[in-house]
Amino acid sequence: MDHITPLSAALDDIDLRASGTTATTLRAVVDLAIEIAREGREGRRIGTLFTVGAEAEVLERSRCLILDPLLGHSPDARQIDDPGLRETVKELAQLDGGFVISGTGTAVSACRYFESMLPHHDQPLGLGTRHLAAASISASTATVAVVVSESCVVRIFNAGALHTEILPELWLLHRYMPHITEATLTSDTEHNVAIVSDGSTEPS
Repeated sequence: MDHITPLSAALDDIDLRASGTTATTLRAVVDLAIEIAREGREGRRIGTLFTVGAEAEVLERSRCLILDPLLGHSPDARQIDDPGLRETVKELAQLDGGFVISGTGTAVSACRYFESMLPHHDQPLGLGTRHLAAASISASTATVAVVVSESCVVRIFNAGALHTEILPELWLLHRYMPHITEATLTSDTEHNVAIVSDGSTEPS
């Protein structure tokens, strides 16, 4: 079993049972969302939306904006951990709409429109229609919604509410600093300094 650091433990308290998904699938989608947030496409920032799990409910409450580009492809070619699929998703993320990911990690549909049914005043100030759509679909179904913001922040909605906000640079520390097993973040806002240390190391 992979060791879960405090920086990735933000997902652990989401109840995934009703969505029919797993923590592994959710983390794979979040990792992909973070890559999109960091990399953008063709020199510009892009935003998109993923729903994870409860795919049958989500499909009933959404519609394709164009002919579905994933339609007709084999399930083996649509696995979220497949490098080819991940690059395809990054390209399709430039189009309007979002992605439906099954609980088992299959990309079911792309370029989908999710209706925004919740009032704006129920959401944090400054979040736009994509976030409202994520909140709405997670409120009306058991899915977990992952939003990539054009401001390079990834937000996760569960049961109609904003659950977690992720800064990509902090989430990806486990890739750049594999020797740190339990990352602890200490920040000094007055001097604009952030220090990452290994919380597993006991003082001598």
